[in-house]
Amino acid sequence: MATDDLMPAGTGTTTPACPEAPGRARDVRQLITYALVGGSGVLLDLAAFLLLYDVAGWHEQRANVLSTSIGITNNFVLNALFTFRRRDRLLVRYLRFYAVGLTGIALTFVLLAVFSRGLGIDPNLVKAGSLPVVLLFQFALNRKWSFG
Repeated sequence: MATDDLMPAGTGTTTPACPEAPGRARDVRQLITYALVGGSGVLLDLAAFLLLYDVAGWHEQRANVLSTSIGITNNFVLNALFTFRRRDRLLVRYLRFYAVGLTGIALTFVLLAVFSRGLGIDPNLVKAGSLPVVLLFQFALNRKWSFG
């Protein structure tokens, strides 16, 4: 990491990088915060899916769309506040974030179709297994496009 990433302009002391400054410290902080926010979204998504699929008896694909939408909205709010600290152009950012979220819905849709319908694996296990893959993919897209 370059020393300039740690020091405010005009000072000779080392301080943590500000969120807006480029550098490895910011990247690591964002990834950790994104993962924590994503974890809350994953728990919310999975809980909603279990409720809609197991309790309410919805078809797994319908349950997936709604549960993922709930998780996406939760994650947008928390990421805007804590991870990327961007509060401008919220509607545009939300629409972009949701579009990235749709890629997660599509990927999970395919995985559910292949592994649940095609191979007979429990949809709850397929849904749970898809979440980490989707999370990493979406971090890269959201960082560059939704909050870039």
